[in-house]
Amino acid sequence: MKGPITREQIVDGTAMSRRALLQGAGLLLGFALTGASTESVFAAPASRVVENEVTGEFAPNGFIRINPTGDVTLVIPMAEMGQGVYTALSMLLAEELEVKLDQIQVQHAPANDALYANSFLHIQTTGASSSVRAFWTPLRQAGAVGRNLLIAAAAKRWNVDPAACRAKDGVVFDASGSKHLTYGALAKAAAKLPVPPAANVKLKDPKDFALIGTRAKRVDSSIKVDGRALYGIDTRLPGMKVAAVAISPVLGGKAKTVDEKAALAVKGVRQVINIDEAVAVVADHFGAAKKGLKAATITWDDGPNGKISNADIVKQLEEESQKPGAVARNDGDAGKALAKAAQRLDAIYQVPFLAHAAMEPMNCTVHLQNHRCDIWVGTQVMTLTQSLVVELTGLPKDAIKIHNHLIGGGFGRRLEADGTVLAVKIAKHVDGPVKVIWSREEDIQHDMYRPYYVDRLSAGLDAAGKPVAWTHRIAGASITARYIPSWFKDGVDLDAVECAAGPYALPNIHVDYVRVEPPGVRTAFWRGVGPTHNVFVVESFMDELSHAAKQDPVAYRKELLSHNPRALAVLSLAAEKAGWGSPLPARNGRGISVQFAFGSYLSAVAEVEVAADGSVKVKRIVCAVDCGMCVNPDTIEAQVQGGTIFGLTAALHGSITFKDGRVEQSNFDDYLPMRIDEVPVVETHLIRNAEAPGGIGEAPTAIVSAAVTNAIFAATGKRVRSLPIDTDSLKSSS
Repeated sequence: MKGPITREQIVDGTAMSRRALLQGAGLLLGFALTGASTESVFAAPASRVVENEVTGEFAPNGFIRINPTGDVTLVIPMAEMGQGVYTALSMLLAEELEVKLDQIQVQHAPANDALYANSFLHIQTTGASSSVRAFWTPLRQAGAVGRNLLIAAAAKRWNVDPAACRAKDGVVFDASGSKHLTYGALAKAAAKLPVPPAANVKLKDPKDFALIGTRAKRVDSSIKVDGRALYGIDTRLPGMKVAAVAISPVLGGKAKTVDEKAALAVKGVRQVINIDEAVAVVADHFGAAKKGLKAATITWDDGPNGKISNADIVKQLEEESQKPGAVARNDGDAGKALAKAAQRLDAIYQVPFLAHAAMEPMNCTVHLQNHRCDIWVGTQVMTLTQSLVVELTGLPKDAIKIHNHLIGGGFGRRLEADGTVLAVKIAKHVDGPVKVIWSREEDIQHDMYRPYYVDRLSAGLDAAGKPVAWTHRIAGASITARYIPSWFKDGVDLDAVECAAGPYALPNIHVDYVRVEPPGVRTAFWRGVGPTHNVFVVESFMDELSHAAKQDPVAYRKELLSHNPRALAVLSLAAEKAGWGSPLPARNGRGISVQFAFGSYLSAVAEVEVAADGSVKVKRIVCAVDCGMCVNPDTIEAQVQGGTIFGLTAALHGSITFKDGRVEQSNFDDYLPMRIDEVPVVETHLIRNAEAPGGIGEAPTAIVSAAVTNAIFAATGKRVRSLPIDTDSLKSSS
């Protein structure tokens, strides 16, 4: 194999890309590939995101790089996939470092658990809405360490007490303000000073924050608007081939026949690679690879899962859900209280398999050589990916270079490294770099899906309608048993049962979990994880209890939240801002839900209209949020809007089904995203306080579906207990 690719080889001036079309003629794109570099990913002077390690004269920790030129680079440990984490985490660093956002550039952190592990997940992983929560203190400490060292360097030069100096906007001033030195001018001297322990450095009082809490502009907005942003799928290397793949349509199957001769006859096709579970056609460009794949007319041996249907899977879940499970929670004596209750309610809820369906389909570029392996990809799990490639190649960890990119939608899909594993398997047969791209159909039909769940609930009410007993059995696959074994304890999947009893004060609660692994289906985390199904179930059933008690749904919940002032506050605010109780036209209704998940409190009110033909129009969503300290209110509002639409899409349209072992959906025509004319007004109301930050990226996705289905009940008197919403059942009989 050939030697390492140099940066000078990267730019192909003869090719015209879709991004070049966006930018106009003359704007050249490039990015650093190997080793350390102070050059930007983008040739334009206003670059804000750089790739790979940037060296710095002053580098007191893994997060800050400052050069004598005055360049300030902040190294961000978590992946940016649209959630605004580059901006939020930059704000934490910049606040204590005393620089403005427009003075910095941001780089992707390299794979390194020792420096960049997420304290919630214990490895370098972007997930569980934990980025700000995990780095709230470490990044501020890192910035404070850097600021103090720079001040100390200036004070030493002026022979004054560091306590008499101050820093602002990347400049250190003496007490009088007559002397000043830029961070660039101090970088060399500051680098020679001993670095104090981060825990010993005093942090700012929140009342002194100048950046945290403000509506800061996204650091990655401009490059995304004008097309300079590079995602994994944009990787272009000299001599690079492109591969299209066909993966066995049935899990566990393999290729039976492949017409290699026909595929190789297509102009531009160079190789056909059969690795059992998949066939790749390698060509000069993706169009030729796709044509070659079609010409290969692959037939498949389906293996043991070729007869699996959705009905089989649901039947198995329903049967298993009738058996006692591993006990997740047992407060009081729910069985005894239920037997003595004045009124009993029982319900069965179901939610389907869901695909992630990100706009950027799975892709990965690999250059495998004898002594190293370079990988260009957008991933949420850099070090996990690196470890899997070590196993595949036998190369040492430091020979595996992950070039992480902006991600065009993750939603949990990029927590899995199967796309990279497949690309490395293909790269073993290719001389030089190869970019493997999944078609939209492959992406949807070979996803790792949010589990199908069947939930059985019972509740007992006393004579006044107050709940005295609550039982909840959850049946479904366990993601954590495979992915985070420490979260699977005594037969209980901690994610699958999260939020299973809501934030309410209930005297007798019993929650159990039945693990049911459906044959022929791979399951994985999906945006909102366990709460996406539990909040829908719990808040829907709580609504059932309020109506059985003949009480207003908001007033009913308030009585059960008197012990929880933060939950009560978001519930009250959402109801107030939505105009709860004001009259609506016929077949219009409001529904409410409340949750505590990801360290944040949310309440949502949905206003819907159900037409005579059963079609549902969600007209308005009002969301109240208490996520503790607000780092960037703009990002929080954007996440509420995006998460709401993601959750609404699933509630209205989302369902992956199986027939003959195959996923029946394949593209956006039969796995529907919300259309623009379906999108409601989404209002966000923030409750600000000094509590530690909670997560926000997934919380709105979890809360919205119950608010909508409760509103449907208010509009029609018909209860929705399974998703997606069956509009046929909502047709008017008049």
